[in-house]
This record gives sequence, structure tokens and C-alpha cells, in this order.
Amino acid sequence: MYTNEDLVKACLDLFRQTEGNKVDIPGIGETVLYEEPIFGFASAKDEIFEIFRRKEAIGSNYFGPFKWLPKAKSVMALFLPFSEAVRSSNKADRTDPSKEWLYARIEGQEFIGRYMAAIRQLLADKGIDACVPALDERFDVKIEPTVTGLRPDFHADSRWSERHAAYACGLGTFGLSRGLITEKGMAGRFASIIIAAELEPTERKYTGIDDYCIKCGACARNCPAKAITLKHGKNNLKCHTHVEAMKKKYSPRYGCGKCQVGVPCEFRSPAKR
Repeated sequence: MYTNEDLVKACLDLFRQTEGNKVDIPGIGETVLYEEPIFGFASAKDEIFEIFRRKEAIGSNYFGPFKWLPKAKSVMALFLPFSEAVRSSNKADRTDPSKEWLYARIEGQEFIGRYMAAIRQLLADKGIDACVPALDERFDVKIEPTVTGLRPDFHADSRWSERHAAYACGLGTFGLSRGLITEKGMAGRFASIIIAAELEPTERKYTGIDDYCIKCGACARNCPAKAITLKHGKNNLKCHTHVEAMKKKYSPRYGCGKCQVGVPCEFRSPAKR
């Protein structure tokens, strides 16, 4: 049976061994996509997972840990920060994503999939059942049109949310752009796994959903789609429309991420400082 410390050490070893975090980008060269992840834990019995089923959180389409894994006892969430090379490159153009960011978003997500499958296998080799919702065929997102004031928008009622899992596991709180601000910032990707083993929950050093956001408005100023405002937060429809335009331009890759770079919460939590 793993302790938190033993599991984190084993997962960090796997992170270094899993192929795909270093890619050869045409015209750029060999680039590391992610820095080492940070980890957080929650009990599968934590009532917060039931709160996520409320419409104002995620919605009724959301599956709690026991739906994914009846023997669930713990949830482990990870934040994988983008490397400095990826982050810095995406500040050069105010509208289009950098080539490094595009690769980190697509090839980087493929790496995370392999990495999470490797963690699942690591646990299986110890006789511990586990489920990675993002890799499960039951994963689904229901899109619901909404209107805030006179602004058309949509709400994504997802079967599972990596950001919400990370919030539950003590990794951080939401920002104005609806990204999650961790002690390593918000420029990066999240992953999670549900585990049939008791692990010590990480203390949530916050009570509100946006305690680490200082409401500076930098992400709103950076957004090329004008999808973020201090008054209304983020408009998913405007953001999605811009990302779709980038997908047409850079297919098969896509991305944006301007709200995650050149901001106080890029690679740290400004509120905690």
C-alpha cells in the first residue's frame, strides 16, 4: 500500500520515464513541454464532489468518484506546469498561439494521457484499482446554451472536471478566466485519477472558489477574443469561437492561452505572495 509520499515519488519517477514530454518542433528544435507536476489528494467521500453536481458548479451530468469507481477511496489530482520555454514563447504575439504552445496543448495532452495510463498501471501492479475519467469511454460533456444579461454563452456540464478535482484536492482556486491558480500558477494542464486506496487528503488552504485571484484584470486585457471582463468573468462562447478560428488556421493543432501568460498568476499564486 502506498503512502502519499511514496505514491508521489513513484509518479515523479514515471513522469521522467514517460516518453513525449520532449518534442522536436520544426523550426524550433527540441523543447520540453512540462515541468514536474505537483500533487493533491482528497477523500472520495468528500461532500464537495456532491456539491459539484449543482448547476452553478458543474451540473447533474457530473459523475462523482463512486460512479467512476465503486471501490473509490481517494482522488489524486495533478498540475503539470508548462515549461518556461512554452510560456515565454506565447507572449510574443497578442493574437495567435506560439508554435511551442500549440505543441504543448496537443502533443502535450497526448503525453499526459500516456502518463496517466502509466500511473493507473503502476497502481494495478500493486493490486490497486484505479480509474482515469479522462481516459474512460464514459467521459462526456453536455453543452447547455445560456444567456447572461444580453450575452449569449454556454455552460459545459461535464462528466468529470480536472480543474474541479484539483480544487477539491487542495491544489488551488479559480481565477477570473476560470482557470485554476495553483502555487505554480495556472499556465499548464491538469489531470486526475480515482484510486481504491486510502490516502491522506491534502488540506484545502482556502474557503472561497476564487481566493487566489487578485482580480487585477490582466487576463481580460490579454484576451484576443475579449471573452473576459471584470464584471462578468469569462464568456465561453467568445473563447470557443476564437479557439475554433485558431484550429482552422493551425489544424490539426489549436490553442490560445493568452490569459495564462504575462499575468501575475502565470507561474505562481499572487494572492499567496
